[in-house]
Amino acid sequence: MNRASKVAVPTSTPQLAAEESAVDVTGKRIIVVGHGMVGHRFCEEMAAGGSRQPFRITCFGEERRTAYDRVPLSDFFAGKSAADLQLADPDWYAAQAIELCVGERVVGIDRGNRTVVTDRDRQVSYDILVLATGSAPFVPPIPGTDLPGVFVYRTIEDLEAIQAWGRRGGRAAVIGGGLLGLEAAKAALDLGLETHVIEAAPRLMPRQVDTGGGQVLRAAIERLGVRVRVGAQTEAIFGEGSVAGLRFRDGEELAVDIVIISAGIRPRDELARSAGLVIGERGGIVVDPTLATSDPHIFCIGESALVNGMIYGLVAPGYDMARALAARLRGGDSVFSGADLSAKLKLLGVEVASFGDAFADETAGSEARRVVFEDRAAGVYQKLVTSTDGRRLLGGVLVGDASAYTRLLALLRTGAELPERLHEVLFGAAAADANGSLAAFDDEAQICSCNQVSKGAICSAIRDQQLTTVGGIKACTRAGTGCGGCVPFVAKILECELAASGRQVNRNLCEHFAYTRQELFQIVKLGRIVSFDELLAGHGQGGGCEVCRPAVASILASSWNDFVLKHATIQDTNDRFLANIQRGGTYSVIPRIPGGEITPEKLMVIADVARRYDLYCKITGGQRIDLLGARVDQLPAIWEELVNAGFESGHAYGKAMRTVKSCVGSTWCRFGVQDSTALAIRIEERYRGIRAPHKLKSAVSGCIRECAEAQSKDFGVIATEKGWNLYLCGNGGSQPRHADLVASDVDEETLIRLIDRFLMYYIHTANPLERTARWLERLDGGIEYLKSVIVDDRLGICERLEYDMQLLVDAYECEWAAVVRDPQRQAAFRHFANSPEPDPQLAFVRERGQRRPEDWPQSPATTPPLVAVEGQTWVRVANAADVPRDGGVTIRCGGAQIAVYHFASRNPGVWYACQAMCPHRGDMVLGRGLLGTQGDEPKVACPMHKKTFSLLSGVGLSDPQFSVQTFPVEVRDGEVYVALPPFDQLMTANNDTCRGGLCGVEGLATEANA
Repeated sequence: MNRASKVAVPTSTPQLAAEESAVDVTGKRIIVVGHGMVGHRFCEEMAAGGSRQPFRITCFGEERRTAYDRVPLSDFFAGKSAADLQLADPDWYAAQAIELCVGERVVGIDRGNRTVVTDRDRQVSYDILVLATGSAPFVPPIPGTDLPGVFVYRTIEDLEAIQAWGRRGGRAAVIGGGLLGLEAAKAALDLGLETHVIEAAPRLMPRQVDTGGGQVLRAAIERLGVRVRVGAQTEAIFGEGSVAGLRFRDGEELAVDIVIISAGIRPRDELARSAGLVIGERGGIVVDPTLATSDPHIFCIGESALVNGMIYGLVAPGYDMARALAARLRGGDSVFSGADLSAKLKLLGVEVASFGDAFADETAGSEARRVVFEDRAAGVYQKLVTSTDGRRLLGGVLVGDASAYTRLLALLRTGAELPERLHEVLFGAAAADANGSLAAFDDEAQICSCNQVSKGAICSAIRDQQLTTVGGIKACTRAGTGCGGCVPFVAKILECELAASGRQVNRNLCEHFAYTRQELFQIVKLGRIVSFDELLAGHGQGGGCEVCRPAVASILASSWNDFVLKHATIQDTNDRFLANIQRGGTYSVIPRIPGGEITPEKLMVIADVARRYDLYCKITGGQRIDLLGARVDQLPAIWEELVNAGFESGHAYGKAMRTVKSCVGSTWCRFGVQDSTALAIRIEERYRGIRAPHKLKSAVSGCIRECAEAQSKDFGVIATEKGWNLYLCGNGGSQPRHADLVASDVDEETLIRLIDRFLMYYIHTANPLERTARWLERLDGGIEYLKSVIVDDRLGICERLEYDMQLLVDAYECEWAAVVRDPQRQAAFRHFANSPEPDPQLAFVRERGQRRPEDWPQSPATTPPLVAVEGQTWVRVANAADVPRDGGVTIRCGGAQIAVYHFASRNPGVWYACQAMCPHRGDMVLGRGLLGTQGDEPKVACPMHKKTFSLLSGVGLSDPQFSVQTFPVEVRDGEVYVALPPFDQLMTANNDTCRGGLCGVEGLATEANA
């Protein structure tokens, strides 16, 4: 989190000499003065194109160490070292051909000769000079600031001095109750000192919070043992030989042993001032939007830059400036037009956030409205400031509970209209929108990018068509029928719309089960139900669908850990074929590589397999190797080679434990404090194959530098000197969430027990396809409640959770190996049930030396419902035993591909057939689809994008613009016959809408009429 607040410096901006055009830096030398966070970021941005640049950079830093993170400085007192805070690696600078000069201060600028002079009497010429001199602590002009025992709070050297003096113990006074002051107070508290905060303003953090927020913040901090004085003017610091106390303007004194001054910052503009550059009336180097100073060869970024009368004392705007200037110097036309000063942080364990114009309600002449929620007992204060009509959010303050910050900031930035009942922005339906963010979307906001469906279109469809299910929304608007990524948003919109209209929100799993997933989990567990048919017969209705079948498959796996192919026809295609389906209907193979550790011999096996089967190779984000482009009939042979070399299934295809990412830890890293690789391997091997409501990802970092990014995972572990810290419910991807710390400095066995409990509690209670981050956001009581359940055993279930987990661990079996050992199971892995030949419609192109699927057509062909045609002939296509119960297969019939299904659980068991090609993208995959019913209509769901089609009429149920041709089926003496029309009539009816006709039907007429 950024530390300093904005510093408003009103001034008239003199005419600058900078040119508006992009700067040509080819062959030129750039000097950067300042090696802090912003100076370092500028070097990173300039080096983004690689190490061989058309310019030279020299960077000077006056501190003897390389750039470090000033944001978490107080963590230095909680055990972080200077190395932990380090941002810059000298080796990186050398690799980028950037000359880094630390411990060398620039003391003068000769603008005429374009040189800088350093304190080592060096003169270095420049073509372009970038000033990133930052800021310095403001020391109030009061007597005694030079006494021993008085410190400022800015650099690591300051911290080391404070730490050394603080070892004497006693009482500390922090002058300044702003962001930096409260950080310094935390440092003093961590040193074991009695801590007093002195603030001249009438409240703490006067630039961020209002009076009410300041009162709640003060009470929360005082409960931690910090003494707070507001409205206190320090007149002098006194002492004989060293600091002994403070004297205030009212005559009162406070005896102290150490004083930390953290009363604000001032821009470091002395170098620019001495060089004759234009300086603001109250300090700061004046720059234009291109970040150029009054000298066109000199630019300024960071806390020393005065932009439109504003000095930004935050790190984020400094980074924005560095990015804009680097882009401009690299040939672009970027400008810096200002930055958002909203901020969220945690000070002394208290969440504080402010955004927008938080004081618009206090501005003279303003008629802005405000909504305030205050709970002094809980230490929570929340204020929203809105426009006069209450329709637009202008700003706000959050103290004690800032969980709504992200949602509110989005509302502010988009200008979305607020609900009539303003409190709903903090609580109720508006606050619950789509994982906490849908309230930020207006009616024009696009929810489904695949089909360009807006929120307004979805809401209108729900109201006008009286829709009550996500399936209904899909059929009506096509939202969610593409990649499916927007389905959770669609579901939340539906819930909010139903609640707003007073209609009951149906949280049942689907039309076939009048229960939630959590209820079904308990029914399966307590009733010891072991199959989908048993559950449907006793607790459901109809024939199931693409929603409940995979959900129940996951529940069964999470309860009994049966081999998944025992329930093959209720699995999604990924689990059914133990690999990830990809474009064109091929699959990817990802072997498990626990902790990312692999031998050269195993690497050679992977390379050999990839070469033999011409597979596309890709390193994944989870330290594994993805082999893409395998045909379904090739999978068992590929697995056999991998299994024989010691590999296992990586379960990349399942809603299961995926991977545990790891750094090298103490084994290799000079900063590592624990063996993170060994622990990552242990965790991954313990939880491999365990099915859950959604995929699970983990990571273990060997030190606080967090190279494995453990805090963005479902559960992450970070090493400490004393043991391990456990973080839960993080999430990367499109809705990132930082994981919460749940346990600190625990030993390895305790850590494993806590993870056991967490995973099983999540498996027991989450919704289908709900990641742990979203589950936690929905969990009443949030992280504190979760901690009470799995750490404090609030519900008395921890022993049972551990027992359930051990059952799953003990039942583990590598699924690939199980198929390799069983020829009968291998027979299910082929494209055609009646032929060993591969799918002839697969098409590939070469790109960057590897094979990939050819592109899908830009506009999928829409198809009208196909009507029965004359001259149908019954053709024997397969043995009935070739078609799995409640499943389908693909049949080769001459040049055609036909999907045949045996819906055995329907009464009586019936057979269906249709074209094998899904018309959405032209892939021959419908034979691998999931069977189900919609009302009493039998349907099949395409495994690619879950588009559903009636098996009676062929009409698209989820997306009516697509339909398929269906065919009559009969079973005679154990053999399956399909009535197929002549080729010419079929082509006329189909209007040549798919590649090569109906899925490659050349030759169909010959066999159909034979």
